[in-house]
Amino acid sequence: MRELIDKLQENKALSKYEWTVLIEGRSPELAEYLFQQARSVRHKYYGHDVYVRGLIEFTNYCRNDCLYCGIRKSNLKVSRYRLSKEEILSCCETGYSLGFRTFVLQGGEDAGYDDSRLCGIISAIKTGWPDCAITLSVGERSYDSYKALHDAGADRYLLRHETYDAEHYAKLHPPLLKAADRQDCLWNLKKIGYQVGTGFMVGSPYQTAGHLAEDMLFIKDLDPQMVGIGPFISHRDTPFAGQSSGTLELTLFMLGLLRLMIPKVLLPATTALGTIHPKGRELGIQAGANVVMPNLSPTTVRKDYALYDNKICTGDEAAECRNCLERRMESIGYHVVTTRGDSLNI
Repeated sequence: MRELIDKLQENKALSKYEWTVLIEGRSPELAEYLFQQARSVRHKYYGHDVYVRGLIEFTNYCRNDCLYCGIRKSNLKVSRYRLSKEEILSCCETGYSLGFRTFVLQGGEDAGYDDSRLCGIISAIKTGWPDCAITLSVGERSYDSYKALHDAGADRYLLRHETYDAEHYAKLHPPLLKAADRQDCLWNLKKIGYQVGTGFMVGSPYQTAGHLAEDMLFIKDLDPQMVGIGPFISHRDTPFAGQSSGTLELTLFMLGLLRLMIPKVLLPATTALGTIHPKGRELGIQAGANVVMPNLSPTTVRKDYALYDNKICTGDEAAECRNCLERRMESIGYHVVTTRGDSLNI
């Protein structure tokens, strides 16, 4: 199996068959070899720097009914909220004072934030903090909508494709949502000029190694600036409440593979990783990741942005989150830096 990792490192690509064999044939020994190679590549391009993004979860309203998501529209147990422009700007002000130079505006697909309203928020952030990058993560929108948001000042866009396979996608989403439509959105975002991020759930219901192989082929083709992956974690108020969660082991393995496939990509060690293991984010960094995303959202709404159960840091103040992560990264020989942290994969 080591020869496949060596081939990946040399060629930055494998066939679907090779990806499947490598993923199915992984072992602790192979994983450690992979992580050594992934760290070497990560250090070559990004040193021991860890980029921080200030996450602002500004709305938990969503028009969609994805079977795995805690804020799906049919979940009547969710306490819904929308942050005002002033509340969002207050989060940015706090974040800037803590050293954040990227703000991530994440929310459900909420019709309450049309282009006009979102563009106004983006413009206000750019006016107040012109040296900062703005990342949006607000789902599927039209080409014209994406263009308007980019023109208003949005720099980056995160849209996880979740799974490339159309049949698998259909098992995770309501009939109105199509894998091809989501992939078209990603190509549109690239065409407009965003720094684009995609990604997938690891261990989602019905997922096979073949599905993950197709995800890797799609990501290689898209060649994004960022890839966000995390383990599937069930939510008690969804149709997948009884499904087993994805594993730390496979998520870390996929992180290492992504680092070798696209050496200069930005890879977050996600909150979901930290949720399934006390040192999940540290282990993610040691597997090749180089981004962490502390929460800047008001503590009063954190518990209501529950995409999955037992999410960590729902009660911490922003400063606590930031300082805790800094200590955690330093404990494994890495350091949080105050910078926009743009992707080198351009």
